[in-house]
Amino acid sequence: MKRAAFLKLLGAAGVGSALPVALGGLRPNLLSMNELNAWESVLPATDRLPALFLGHGSPMNAIEDNLFVQGFKNLAAKLHVTPAAVLCVSAHWETRGTQVTAMAQPRTIHDFGGFPQALFDVQYPAPGHPELANALATAEGLGHHVATDHEWGLDHGTWSVVKHLFPDADVPVLQLSLDRNMTPAQHYALAGQLKRLRERGVLVVGSGNMVHNLRMVDWARMNDVGHGFDWALEASDAMRGWILEGNHRALMEAPASAQRAFQLAIPTAEHYLPLMYVLGMQAPNERVSLFNDNAMAGSLTMTSVALGLPS
Repeated sequence: MKRAAFLKLLGAAGVGSALPVALGGLRPNLLSMNELNAWESVLPATDRLPALFLGHGSPMNAIEDNLFVQGFKNLAAKLHVTPAAVLCVSAHWETRGTQVTAMAQPRTIHDFGGFPQALFDVQYPAPGHPELANALATAEGLGHHVATDHEWGLDHGTWSVVKHLFPDADVPVLQLSLDRNMTPAQHYALAGQLKRLRERGVLVVGSGNMVHNLRMVDWARMNDVGHGFDWALEASDAMRGWILEGNHRALMEAPASAQRAFQLAIPTAEHYLPLMYVLGMQAPNERVSLFNDNAMAGSLTMTSVALGLPS
C-alpha cells in the first residue's frame, strides 16, 4: 500500500478534526490538507458508521442466548449496513507498540481455559483486510507508528461479540492492539487520528468491560444480573454520566483516580482502554446510547456504548 493511498483514506475520514476535549498538553500531529486529499481509491466514501464499545464479559456469551447476547443481536438489527471492514480493539491483545493484524485469514484464538469443549470448537472464519492493515502501517502524520502483525488473529474479545453482529463471518475483521506503554489520553488521541475511518465504511468496535475486577467476582452469584457491589455501582454511575455528558477528560483520568471505587473498578486498564478508542472517535454532538447496562457477579459491568446508532 502506497503512502499516498493510505493518507487519502484518512483524509476522506476527517482525521484533522478537533478532539472533543483538551488533552492536557498532548497535541497529536494532524495530517495536512494535502495529505488528507490523497486516497479515495482504497475504500469508497460512505455515510458515517456507528462506533461501538461492547462489554464482552464471559467468553460463554459467544455460545449462550442470554440478556447480553440479545442486546448484541438487537444492536445488529439496527446497523442497517454491511461494513467494508470491522476494526476491533480488544482488551485481550496488549503489545509493546501498536500493531494491527494484517493476514488474509486470521485464526480464531481460544485464549481462555476451563470452559466447555463447545466453546473451544467455535471458529469464526472472517477474512482479514491486509490492504487496510498495510495502509495503517505506512501512514505518515498519525504521530504514532502502527506495525503489521501476521501471527495473532482474532481473540475472544473480538470474535465472541462480533459473531453476533455478523454471524456469517462475511465481513473482514482486523484487530488493533493496545500499546501497554500508552496512557488513556494517548489511546484517545490515536483514536482521534483514525476517526474518519468511520466515513470509509469501517465499523470500529472496542471490546472490554468498564468495571472489571476478576479477583473480586462473587462466584456464588455469577448469573445474578444486576448484582453489583457498592463500589462497582458507584464507579459505573459516574462513568455512565460522563459518557452521556461528553466529559471525556474525566473518563481518561478515571484509571488513575485516587477514589476507592475507581481503584477497585479498574485495577488494571486493559478492559477499560478500548472505551477510549470509541470516545476518541465521537463526532461533535453525535448521538450516544447505552445498552446491556447491567452489573453482574458483583464486580463486573456489561455496559455497552453506541455512537451514531440510528434511533
